Amino acid sequence: RNVEVLSNSLQNRTGLSQSLGHLCVPSLCFQIGIRCNWIGVSKHIDIISNPPTLHVCSVKGALVCRVNGELWELLRPLEADCELHIFLFSATHSFSVTFCLVCPPPLSVQVSPVTLTNPVGTSGVMRVMGVAFPREKEREEWEREQEETRKRDHRRIGKDQELFFFNDVSPGSCFFLPKGAHIYNTLADFIRTEYRRRGFHEVVTPTLYSTALWERSGHWEHYSENMFTVTGDTHTYALKPMNCPAHCLMFEQRVRSWRELPLRWADFGALHRNELSGALGGLTRVRRFCQDDAHIFCTPEQLEEEIIACLDFVRSVYRVFGFSFHCLLSTRPTPCLGEPALWDHAEQQLERSLQQFGERWQFNPGDGAFYGPKIDIQIKDAIGRQHQCATIQLDFQLPIRFDLQYVGGDGETHRPVMVHRAVLGSLERMIAILAENFSGKWPLWLSPAQVMIIPVGGGSESYAQQVVRQFREAGFMADADDDHGATLNKKIRSAQLAQYNYIFVVGEKECVSGTVSVRTRGGKQLGRRPTEKVLASLTHLRDARSNQDDF
Repeated sequence: RNVEVLSNSLQNRTGLSQSLGHLCVPSLCFQIGIRCNWIGVSKHIDIISNPPTLHVCSVKGALVCRVNGELWELLRPLEADCELHIFLFSATHSFSVTFCLVCPPPLSVQVSPVTLTNPVGTSGVMRVMGVAFPREKEREEWEREQEETRKRDHRRIGKDQELFFFNDVSPGSCFFLPKGAHIYNTLADFIRTEYRRRGFHEVVTPTLYSTALWERSGHWEHYSENMFTVTGDTHTYALKPMNCPAHCLMFEQRVRSWRELPLRWADFGALHRNELSGALGGLTRVRRFCQDDAHIFCTPEQLEEEIIACLDFVRSVYRVFGFSFHCLLSTRPTPCLGEPALWDHAEQQLERSLQQFGERWQFNPGDGAFYGPKIDIQIKDAIGRQHQCATIQLDFQLPIRFDLQYVGGDGETHRPVMVHRAVLGSLERMIAILAENFSGKWPLWLSPAQVMIIPVGGGSESYAQQVVRQFREAGFMADADDDHGATLNKKIRSAQLAQYNYIFVVGEKECVSGTVSVRTRGGKQLGRRPTEKVLASLTHLRDARSNQDDF
């Protein structure tokens, strides 16, 4: 806006004529929105005695001006002979000015109505958004990305594959249908298997707590507006938005010894957060969700080893999904709680853990939580988008607020270190990311539609049902297509569109020989194979959580 006003204020005196979008500027005088390392200096122009020609050298990158040493109201016209300073983007006085990229013509415009929360004395307004590109190549690339994003939208995949849906009776809460519940439970079982390997113990905690707990933890003061509350029995209760205070209660139930540490407690309890309705979007932002949440209570000497173990946990899980990732070490924010020396020591421990871990990482200054530094892990999906899922956070405050202690080897009481840790993040959000990453083509171990058996002719239907039972007993999601009104090609095509990983065609020859004719959902034919060997091969692929189709 300020650039527009500056242009309009000067145009009568300087002969500005060329129009660029809604801005009236001289040719090549302004480059809007492109930040360069231009020197923030000004050029003196005599307005009256030396009528200026605002050539490229004097105005390129200009954003705001000063007249006779005074920051000038840009709606105010120039009144007399004066010294005019035209500041560039890099000048200090330009920092508070809002600017945008102007690059006509726009590719597309989206127009939608705006609902005003306080419409008294206002007129109707419209929201207009435009997208513009400097070159045709960038526009075409952007169009391809948008089309690919639309194809991979997890909401469309969820509807087409009957995985989940939402209903206004419970805004921001997902209804998982049987196929979606299979994916949900398979992910949880995957993490539970890793828990058993890595020394985590699962606990179950309540969903509803008195506000006394949240006041003690500090969440009531800093987070109550994001919590759902219930009033009854003259007390106020709240649905838990996180598990950590409950785990602190469990730790303090009895005297703990240094021999018990580290304690690694995991919790799949349902969490509720009062997100604004306008911020809700599919599975990526919900009000009711479940995390693969865990908390580690350990001694200061055990901390680095535990952090490295958590990072290795993350790496092993993300390798299964095929994600590449990098780590961010988020350091002390302002303001924060705790002594600076404590923060410095904790950040150094996290840095040493990352260096020993060996994967790519970088600092993220000032982005730590107010109660401690953290490591955020960002993944890259199949089309190059970044997502933050896993996090490892140190917490200095909850052990103090709950006065958590353990008896050390010296017989004295000590304060444990608390680590918050999640690998998938929320199961709901991870399902959305995986649906879009795989474009709905789920790997065998995660797929809700693993095997479709198609009989050829009525005489092979009983054999098809026998194969279905055989695979279901082995834990596979197997179905048979007994639609007598569809051709073989139509049945195969329907199974491919439904994203069945494997399609078995059985006819008279297969019935006699105890075989199945195997093809993949991509159309690759693997030929006739003994049913027992196929079952063994697919069991191996599933249990290994392999992403390959051939066997």
